[in-house]
Amino acid sequence: MQMRRAYRTDFRRALALSAALLAAGALAGCQSRSSDGPRHTGSIGSTGSLQTSDLSRPEALQAVQSWGAAYSRDETDKAAALNYAAALRAAGQTSQAVAVLRKALIYNPKDREVLAAFGKALAANGEFEEALATVQRAQHRDNPDWQLLATEGGILDSVGRTEEARKVYRQALVLAPGEPQILNNLGMSYTLTGELSEAEKVLRQASQHPRASAKVRQNLALVLGLQGRFGEAEEVATRDLSPAQAKANMDYLRTMLSQKDTWRQLKDAG
Repeated sequence: MQMRRAYRTDFRRALALSAALLAAGALAGCQSRSSDGPRHTGSIGSTGSLQTSDLSRPEALQAVQSWGAAYSRDETDKAAALNYAAALRAAGQTSQAVAVLRKALIYNPKDREVLAAFGKALAANGEFEEALATVQRAQHRDNPDWQLLATEGGILDSVGRTEEARKVYRQALVLAPGEPQILNNLGMSYTLTGELSEAEKVLRQASQHPRASAKVRQNLALVLGLQGRFGEAEEVATRDLSPAQAKANMDYLRTMLSQKDTWRQLKDAG
C-alpha cells in the first residue's frame, strides 16, 4: 500500500518553514561567528564518510567541487561517490545526490554503507517509500545499526507513522544510550505532533551531549520559540548564531505565531 503523508498538514508545513529558517540561520552563523576561518573543512570521519552536519554553504560548495572532481576521475570509487553525494546533500542538491548513489549501487549492490547513504538521500529528497525499503534492506536485524534505525525512524515520522517511529527510536537508544542524533529525531517527532513540553525535555538532553551539533541546538530554540519563550530561544540560538541572526530568527517566528491560523494549528496539534 502506498504511503501517505502525515496528518495535520498545515501545522507540519508551518513548523517545517520555521525549522528551515533556523537551519538556514545556523549555516550563516557558522560562517559569521568565526574570524579564524571555517570551523569545518569537510574532512572524512572515521567511517570514511564526509562529516557535513555543520558545514557552512561555502564549505559545502567547496566540498562539492573537490569530491566532484574525484568522482569524475573514477565513478567506481566508493569513497568518492559517498563523499560527493554527502557534499551535494549539504549543498541542497538532493536529487543529484540520489543519482550519484543510485549509480554507486550498480558497483556496490550489497554494500551496507552505500545502501544507508542512498536511503538517507532518498528521504532527504522526499522519496520516502523507496527510502524506507532501502534503509531496511541495509539493516542487519541480528546486529542492528543505530544510525540506520535513527534514519528509519525519521522516515516513518515523515509519513505520519509516529508510533512506529518512536518504537524504532527507543530501540536505537538501547544500542546507543544518550546519542544526540537519536534524541534529536525523537524530539522533533514530539514537535511534529505538538507535544512541545516532551520535545523540549528530549532536545535539552540531546543538546547537553558533547557531540551535539548546531542542528540540535537550533531545534531546541525552535521548540522554545513555539512555546512563546523567545528570550530563552535566542539564548540557545546564539551558541551558534550571531545575536543579530538569532534575533532575526525569533522575530520571524513571532510573526508566524501571531497569525491566527498558526495558533489554531498549534492548539489542534496539541
